[in-house]
Amino acid sequence: MVDYLKEHNVPQSYRDKILKWNGWGYADSYFKLNQAGHVTMAGDKYDMSGQVMPHFRPWFEANLGVDVDYKTPSQKITDLQIPRPVENDEIYDELKKANISFTNAPRMRLMRGHGHTVHDIMHLRHGRFPRLPDIVVWPRSESDVQKIIELAMSTNCAIIPIGGGTSVSNALECPDYEKRAVISMDMALMDKIIWIDKQNLTCRAQAGIIGQSLERQLNEKGYTCGHEPDSIEFSTLGGWVSTRASGMKKNKYGNIEDLLVHVNFATPKGMIHKQCQVPRISSGPDLHHVILGSEGTLGVVTEVTIKIFPLPEVKRHGSLVFPDFEHGVEFFREVARQRIQPASLRLVDNEQFIMGQALKIQAKSYWESLKSTVSRMYVTKWKGFHIDEMCAATIVFEGTAEEVDNEERRLYALAEQYKGIVGGEENGKYGYRLTFAIAYLRDLGMEYGVLGESFETSVPWDKLIKRQAKALGVQYPVLSSCRVTQIYDAGACVYFYFGFNSRGLDNGLEVYDKIETAARDEIIACGGSISHHHGVGKLRKQWMLTSQGAVGISLLKAIKAELDPANIFANANLIDILGSPHSKL
Repeated sequence: MVDYLKEHNVPQSYRDKILKWNGWGYADSYFKLNQAGHVTMAGDKYDMSGQVMPHFRPWFEANLGVDVDYKTPSQKITDLQIPRPVENDEIYDELKKANISFTNAPRMRLMRGHGHTVHDIMHLRHGRFPRLPDIVVWPRSESDVQKIIELAMSTNCAIIPIGGGTSVSNALECPDYEKRAVISMDMALMDKIIWIDKQNLTCRAQAGIIGQSLERQLNEKGYTCGHEPDSIEFSTLGGWVSTRASGMKKNKYGNIEDLLVHVNFATPKGMIHKQCQVPRISSGPDLHHVILGSEGTLGVVTEVTIKIFPLPEVKRHGSLVFPDFEHGVEFFREVARQRIQPASLRLVDNEQFIMGQALKIQAKSYWESLKSTVSRMYVTKWKGFHIDEMCAATIVFEGTAEEVDNEERRLYALAEQYKGIVGGEENGKYGYRLTFAIAYLRDLGMEYGVLGESFETSVPWDKLIKRQAKALGVQYPVLSSCRVTQIYDAGACVYFYFGFNSRGLDNGLEVYDKIETAARDEIIACGGSISHHHGVGKLRKQWMLTSQGAVGISLLKAIKAELDPANIFANANLIDILGSPHSKL
C-alpha cells in the first residue's frame, strides 16, 4: 500500500481485470514455447489458442536470427518502481464532492499511461517511466465529462483522454515537461448504446463503447456498423473518431468519416454539437472535420451517431495466390479501376505469406496433411509458382446472394488475367482470423530480443530498411514486409512491417528509431502520407509541417488557442503549442 493513495468509488474496469499490462491484448493470450519446444498460443480467445504451430519456431529462428536460449524477459509488475504522482488535493476534494470516480493508485495510472508502440512496451517491460498520469477519473455521462473539464480548469490540471489504449503513435504518453497534475480521463464507463433508429438506419452511442461490444449489440438487432479495424476487440468508438480511423471493410461501408453522422465534443469552451442530424448540410466548413483526427488535443468525444446497415444476407471468404507481388499489385489496380471491390481485399507479400504458412496449426489428420501437400504441389509444380516469390490475397464478400455471386465471379475472372489462382474459402477465413492473433507475435519477439513495429506507407521500402539496419550494426536477418490493405481510385494504403534482432546492440531502440525515421523520410520524399489511419500523436509530429504546410499548422494552432487557451488537453499530439519546450514560436 502506497502512502499517498487517494480514491473514490473506483470501478472494476475490463482494462484492469482482463488486459495485459505489458503487451497486447488479453492477459491470458500469448504465444509461447511449449515443453516440446514448439510455438503454441495460450488462452481460449482465438482459433489458434491451445494449438501447436510446429513450423513457426524454425521460421522465427531463420528469419530473425533468434536464439531461444537468449531471453530478454519483462520485469514483473510487482518489481516496478512506479513514480509518485504530482498531487493536487483540491482536485481530489472536488471530484469526491461531484461523486466522480477517481484514483491515484500506481497500477491504475500505469495502465493508462501508454499505448502500444515499441517504445511504450519496451518501457513497460524494463521499468522506465519518463512520466505517467497522476490521477485516473471515470466519467459516466456527458455531464461528468463537462464537470471534469471545469474542475481541471479551476484546479490547474491537465487532461489526457483514453479510450481503448490501442494507440501506436505515442499519443497517450505524458509530456515529460508537464508540471501540472495530469488527469487520465478513462472513458470505459461511457459504454452504452443510447438508441438505434431503424427508420433512418443510424445509431447513437457513448464514446467509450468498445468496437466488438458495439458490433455485437448491433448484430443482435439485425444490424452492423461495418467498421472493423484490426483493433476492434479493444478500440473504442470515440477513439475511431479522434484518430480518423479506417477499417478492413471500408470498400463497402466507408471509413469513419463516411460513417459519422453527428458527434458531441466537450471542450474547455463548451460543447460542440450540431443542432440537426440530417444526412448532409451546406452551412460552412464541416466542424466534424475539426474533431475527426484531433487526437485529444482540443477536447473529448462524448457521444457519436453513426450510420448502420442491415446485416448482409451472405458473408463469404475467399483467397487468391499470385506468382509474385507485382502481379498482385497490378490486379489490385485493375480492381480499383473497374470498381469491383468486395467488402475487404488484402494483399500480402511473400514474407508475410510465408510467415502465415509457418503459423498454421499442426494437421489434425492424415487427410488434412495430404490435402495441403497436394495444394502446394499444384501451385509450385504444375502452375510454376516459386515459393520464395508468390504472394496471396484474402477476400471478404458481403451482400445479397446475387451481389456476392456476381462480385466473386467478376473478381476471380479478373484475377486469372494476372495469373491469380483461387485459393479457396478456408484460406480466406484463415487469413482474417490470423489478423487478430498476429498482434500478439511482437510480444513473443520481445522475449527473445526482437524489436518490431508496423506502420502504413505508400510504397514498400524494404530495400532501404535492410540497408539501414545493416549500416547501424544489426547482425542478424531483418524482417521487412508489406501488405496492401485498402485500395482507392487514386491509390492504396500499404501496411509495412519491420523487425530485427537487437542482440549485440548497445541500444536497440535507438537503432529502431533511426531505421523508422529513414523509412518515413523516404515515404514523405516520394509523396506518401505520414499516416493512413494510425494518426500522428507525438511519434510522427516531426513530419506535420511537411504534411500540412506552415499555413495549415498556423490554422491548427489558432483552433487550439481558441478552444483550449490554457492547454488543458495537454497530450502534445499533432503540434507544439506556444510555451512548450519544442515550440518554434
